[in-house]
Amino acid sequence: MNALVATNRNFKLAARLLGLDSKLETSLLIPFREIKVECTIPKDDGTLASFVGFRVQHDNARGPMKGGIRYHPEVDHDEVNALAQLMTWKTAVANIPYGGAKGGIGCDPGELSVSELERLTRVFTQKIHDLIGIHTDVPAPDMGTGPQTMAWILDEYSKFHGYSPAVVTGKPTDLGGSLGRDAATGRGVLFATEALLNEHGKSISGQRFVIQGFGNVGSWAAQLISENGGKIVAVSDITGAIKNSKGLDIPSLLNHAKKNRGVKGFKGADPIDPNTILIEDCDILIPAALGGVINRDNANEIKAKFIIEAANHPTDPEADEVSAILSKKGVVILPDIYANSGGVTVSYFEWVQNIQGFMWDEEKVNNELKTYMTRGFRDVKEMCKTHNCDLRMGAFTLGVNRVARATVLRGWEA
Repeated sequence: MNALVATNRNFKLAARLLGLDSKLETSLLIPFREIKVECTIPKDDGTLASFVGFRVQHDNARGPMKGGIRYHPEVDHDEVNALAQLMTWKTAVANIPYGGAKGGIGCDPGELSVSELERLTRVFTQKIHDLIGIHTDVPAPDMGTGPQTMAWILDEYSKFHGYSPAVVTGKPTDLGGSLGRDAATGRGVLFATEALLNEHGKSISGQRFVIQGFGNVGSWAAQLISENGGKIVAVSDITGAIKNSKGLDIPSLLNHAKKNRGVKGFKGADPIDPNTILIEDCDILIPAALGGVINRDNANEIKAKFIIEAANHPTDPEADEVSAILSKKGVVILPDIYANSGGVTVSYFEWVQNIQGFMWDEEKVNNELKTYMTRGFRDVKEMCKTHNCDLRMGAFTLGVNRVARATVLRGWEA
């Protein structure tokens, strides 16, 4: 099941729980606008290369559309559409005044030079500059893009519309990026985990964690959890997997991973089979890498009591029995739509700071993020009680209900 089918299915289940009118349900699913553009650039060797770029603007009932731009060979219309829709519900769950969008270019950024990436980004911006904007659609970084990409978009957009730092988020701080943005998704995972554990009379301290994925999100989550007394017993990334049942020395691991571009070979741990990382003995499992990794093949063997979905769709949505197996074992899943919303929340703070022309210190950013994540968990739990459902459906009903109410209030229902 691809991401679009999975997202649509969760939406329809939520719509049914909410008792939405079928016409309203249909109008909420249909994207506001879909954009497909050809981007032709001269390569460094003088030859021309063409790439296809997408931007799907899903919904703007609650505010400007918001979503990342990814550079990846497998970027296609269905994937972008699904992720744009997911952003609509995610921003609503976080209760920030945005709708959802997503974009991307089908390319392999590893095969392009920095100057070629810059030319490609500028051509893409030229093609869509009239369709994005501070109060229309605010892009951000995603897979294969980063602060430098946002700086190029900002500069190219500003040639047409004047200096507009709020048109993108995830920028370098020298161009109006927010302090705390780099750690935001990982810090949001920490606050989400704290909120869930508090609900069960527990705290971070003393809990044993396994983290699959040691990129930006996983490494920040590991660092912050460790600083709060959590014990990280195993981690993995694309280079391999390592384990130390007494707890990994995270500061040393971060230095090792930075120098060696991965966790493989870390002296303070034993290597393990990366395929076993999800079934290692722990209290809390944090999948922070790929989608569909928790599936019918390993669900029975998972030993964690809590799963915090830091990645998108890490629990295979195709296999209905996966959720049933985990639920029967008493495993509590904190869904991605809430658990990894720290990044977009701090993106919202960046946008606010740019519009105000007044930048916050990092402590304020982090305190505001904790407030939003803690309140978000409380709101999700309320929906769980109201509709007698699990946390995933609680989050989806919360997001869909907020968008539906805004749509009706604006008189947009079909």
